[in-house]
Amino acid sequence: MPPFRTTKAKTHLLKSTDLSSICEPADPNESAFTATKVVFTIGPACQDVETLCRILDAGATCARCDLTWGSLGFHKKSLANLAEAMKRTRKLCAIMVDSVGRELIINRPTQDDEDGWPTFEAGIAVEANQKVILSTKPGATIGGNLLPVSYSKFTSMIKQGDTIFLGRYLVTGSEESSCYLTVDEVKSDEVICTSRNSAQLDGLLTVFHTERSADTLQNIQNDLPILTEYDKKVIKAISKELEIDFLSLSFVREGEDLTVAREFLESIGATTTKLAAKCETRQSLFNFQAITEAADAIIMSRGNLGLDVLPEKMALAQKAVISNCNLLGKPVLITRVVDTMVNAPRPTRAEATDVANAVLDGVDGILLGAETLRGKYAVQTVQTILAICHQAEKAFDHNYHFEHLMQEALEAEAERDMGGLGRSISSMSFGSGEREQMAHQLSGNAGSSPHLMNTGSPLMTKLESIASSAVRAADKVGAALIIVYTQSGQTASLISKYRPPMPILTLVIPTLKNDGMKWTLVGRGVARQCQIQRGLLPVLAAPSPSGDTLLHEAVSMSSRVGLTKPNDHIVVVQMISDSLVVKILSVDELGEGIKPIRPQSLVDMMKATAGMEDDEEFEGMNGRPGNTIGQPSIMNGLNRHMVHTTSTISNAPNVPTAPATTGIANMHIATDASKMNGKAQ
Repeated sequence: MPPFRTTKAKTHLLKSTDLSSICEPADPNESAFTATKVVFTIGPACQDVETLCRILDAGATCARCDLTWGSLGFHKKSLANLAEAMKRTRKLCAIMVDSVGRELIINRPTQDDEDGWPTFEAGIAVEANQKVILSTKPGATIGGNLLPVSYSKFTSMIKQGDTIFLGRYLVTGSEESSCYLTVDEVKSDEVICTSRNSAQLDGLLTVFHTERSADTLQNIQNDLPILTEYDKKVIKAISKELEIDFLSLSFVREGEDLTVAREFLESIGATTTKLAAKCETRQSLFNFQAITEAADAIIMSRGNLGLDVLPEKMALAQKAVISNCNLLGKPVLITRVVDTMVNAPRPTRAEATDVANAVLDGVDGILLGAETLRGKYAVQTVQTILAICHQAEKAFDHNYHFEHLMQEALEAEAERDMGGLGRSISSMSFGSGEREQMAHQLSGNAGSSPHLMNTGSPLMTKLESIASSAVRAADKVGAALIIVYTQSGQTASLISKYRPPMPILTLVIPTLKNDGMKWTLVGRGVARQCQIQRGLLPVLAAPSPSGDTLLHEAVSMSSRVGLTKPNDHIVVVQMISDSLVVKILSVDELGEGIKPIRPQSLVDMMKATAGMEDDEEFEGMNGRPGNTIGQPSIMNGLNRHMVHTTSTISNAPNVPTAPATTGIANMHIATDASKMNGKAQ
């Protein structure tokens, strides 16, 4: 396995250090698009259709069903209500199912309410220095200081002096529903502990055995499977009625866990479902390379991870996880950001800063747990998160991010040419059915291995070269929007990797596929799966002989929702005659269509945007003039893919705009069969 690379910390770009101007409210006339995504957890606080509609309108793009809590009936009702909310709001929303996996819980009697949500008896009071007994005896029930644990081999994992965390599932820092236990004695079927603090234990209680070593792995791990039988039952039942876009795997330890889960998905026909690996223990960090190679997305589960990693190391661990995922083009989400908004309408200053710093580090999205599952301010939480992210994105140094990725690719290529270990291709991972094919195509080498996936710093592929060139072109001309045609989401993912400052309007073109028994329309799931990737704004379209019709509709729609203005420039990535090209267009004077740009005008425009005065400076540029990004040599590749088109204005479908206070973070465009586009990548 190749060694990890040294990477520079991301820098933040402040246009002004004038605090009075920084503290001014946001300009209501500025673009409300927020690139960072929000995943919310459906629970009793937001399960009804009306609340789900408000959350989608607020800008959330992915809904999570957590199998650790709630019955199958509850989750089916949640997803049925979500489908109705999507229909009413005309918003696309991805579906993420979170597994129980290796979670250890305290067995408590429950009673489901009318919606199928479990309710518990009165909470359990624990005082500091009180003895607490964790029992694995068959048939043990809660009584006094005895708490039965769900895992029968629990005592074999524990040693005297170990620390055990006992707390409410998705417990927040503002709640007194958790305590730390010190192990005093271990018996064959009991672990006798002393509580370090007082707590009122309520709700679903989970058990977490923290790592006893500060720098290695010494704990004995439980032998529970990555997917429980209950997980498999529920996933199979849901997949019969709905497409599951993401399966979030709890307590992933190694890459093999992803292989096992993918084999299960294939066995039930859910080949398009992507896998999100939750990093919740230090072991997952030690095996991070193998996990990222096998996963389609990474979730940094900071609640449990914060129990297993020293507090002084958490910030560095977070930055390293995000940096590695950015380098490989893997979507990365973080959890546990605004705990206090479970009970308060406003986050603390520390929480607001935490969210902003995550955006500046390069995170793709924020995953909300207790804040929307049982919080009193679910809708307001989504609005607040997106408002913070929107402001933080203004200070994100897109230039540095682009140049850093380009430099890493150049160094990796140099290592390969010198006979060193090539790092890997860079691409978004795909569902089980297209994983090998996509890896093989991206490699650009018919003789290369289809399994050469993300194991380190990426080599620049042909497709990624075009994607990076599109981002560079958009920056050079000061484009307001990038439009990319796609069928698999592959090209859009690579453009997202380079974090352009403008939105990436992703026109997803459905295709018909035949599995030998029936025809299936594939594409809607691809559009939803784009909803956890930073900067992507997926729009569902349909095939037609002419791509210009859809392009005009997309430009017109973008103008109506405030993404573009008259005379703005647009960069388009599109397949034309089996060749992927980059086009630069302008919005017409009415803001309803497009107009071509003459080659000389294009050169003048690029020089003006880069702050250059003459051709000699433009041709001999080096470094980072003006707001130009990337290496000048990339422009040579861009020129080979650049074309200029002439198009006519056509009518656009009626697309509702998002409320001005919430931002444009989620859009859905539906065209009829007569308004479609052709080839895409």
